[in-house]
Amino acid sequence: MGSPSPANKKSREFNPDTFLATIGEGRKNLIFAEKQGIFAQGDAADAVFYIQKGKVKLTVVSHAGREATLGMLTDGNFFGEGALAGQTLRMGSAAAMTDCELQRIDKKAMMSALHREHSFSDLFMAYLLARNVRYEEDLVDQLFNSSEKRLARVLLLLAHFGKEGVPETVVPKISQESLAEMVGTTRSRVSFFMNRFRKLGFVHYSGGPEGGLQVHSSLLGVVLHD
Repeated sequence: MGSPSPANKKSREFNPDTFLATIGEGRKNLIFAEKQGIFAQGDAADAVFYIQKGKVKLTVVSHAGREATLGMLTDGNFFGEGALAGQTLRMGSAAAMTDCELQRIDKKAMMSALHREHSFSDLFMAYLLARNVRYEEDLVDQLFNSSEKRLARVLLLLAHFGKEGVPETVVPKISQESLAEMVGTTRSRVSFFMNRFRKLGFVHYSGGPEGGLQVHSSLLGVVLHD
């Protein structure tokens, strides 16, 4: 029997982008409105989520009731992957910061795709490694840098600075309380530094109903300055 024709072989090739954009067994696309909860701390950890469009906030609440922001994710990010590592209950909560389009992938379907499709497992592994590096950088940032530098770094990360060379508008209506949680400082310190950044032209409040914040590349000088 002859080998498959190039056309037939190509038709069977796995495309990770197509997989993450289309519905199928164990996969469904979901829409969440701004501020709507996606899952809550203590819920069953039975699926992984992929952000097709929008921004998602991850939080955790301590036994004493104190809430901390773990991260803010955007297009192309996964979350909830603890389900793949034996996590039976969610250790934190996820909520939509903007209107979101997500794909929910059941644990079984995700594990099957990772074992079966090398291109998908490569993509997922690269994402996890990049995020692990980010966590290490966050730890070093917390241990050795001032709160001003940490705030500048958080703003640059939220603006995706360095990914395409042009910062985007930060999440609309992001509160100084949320920034303080991410930086590990007080709201008053965040307010002080934000006013300073604004006066120096590093950030600009766009105003309007969305209340977006534009971050300029000049803010990078705060992070690099010793």
